[in-house]
Amino acid sequence: MTLKILYMNLERLRILRELADRGTVGATAAALSLTPSAVSQQLKLLAKEAGVKLLEPDGRRLRLTDAGRALVLRADEVLAALDRAAAEMASYSASPRGRVRVALFPSGAALLLPGVFERLLGSEILLDASDEDVPASAVPVLLADYDVVLTHRDERAPATAGPRIEVTALMREPIDLVLPAGHRLAGQDSVDVRQLADERWISVRGGFPVDDVLLSVAAATGVAPRVVQRINDFRVTEELVARGHGVALLPRYAVVHPSLVRLPLSGVRAGRIYELATRPGARALPAVSAVIEAFRGEVAATATPLP
Repeated sequence: MTLKILYMNLERLRILRELADRGTVGATAAALSLTPSAVSQQLKLLAKEAGVKLLEPDGRRLRLTDAGRALVLRADEVLAALDRAAAEMASYSASPRGRVRVALFPSGAALLLPGVFERLLGSEILLDASDEDVPASAVPVLLADYDVVLTHRDERAPATAGPRIEVTALMREPIDLVLPAGHRLAGQDSVDVRQLADERWISVRGGFPVDDVLLSVAAATGVAPRVVQRINDFRVTEELVARGHGVALLPRYAVVHPSLVRLPLSGVRAGRIYELATRPGARALPAVSAVIEAFRGEVAATATPLP
């Protein structure tokens, strides 16, 4: 395969990588502004160039064979090398420049994005930012459309890195208990999780770090939490807690409501890790590297960076 890849059409390798990212021929065609028949034809030609079967039927869809998945990894390497070569040539004539597409989860964006924009002022980098409220498991899908993804995971969960993802760890943010001012526990310095067995909880949808910590509370107390609402917007959660409709776990830097009491938990590990995810080799591109350094600089000024 190492020899054959030298003779493969680069645009066909890009199409194969898009298919691996997006899952269907139709979605791949839409992303590349091609027709599904054109995508299928190009993939057939690529299989002929490779000399092996790259796709196989899976019901009404197609899926990658083992050879197809292996070629996707090599395609990542080849395309990343071409990007690095172009960036290296550009570095001889100018400072980092160009458009960098960044996806961020909303509370992380509120904490870091304004400062990142300020750190890039005066550069020739256009930061194109979008909020994407999805779990860390969705990062591979997001990297089909973004150069950099700011994601978060429970601190006990494994890092987001994988064969097609590189990760820069940024910071740890504690997750605290948030109470209304008149709550029976509001006067304490911290709260043992065993004191929370009978509470009404306002949580987030499953797959996010806050809900992972709530599951740890359940394991420590032996009592399944009574979740009365699942809402991902922290501002809404704060208003509900402030008016006595339940208690919640919230990331420390996300709490802004003036009348809420925020207390650290004891008895469980309660925190989330911020990570920047990129495709393999993307950090070698000057513009992407500059954006990552802007995030690292903002974290150093705002919170405690991870080593």
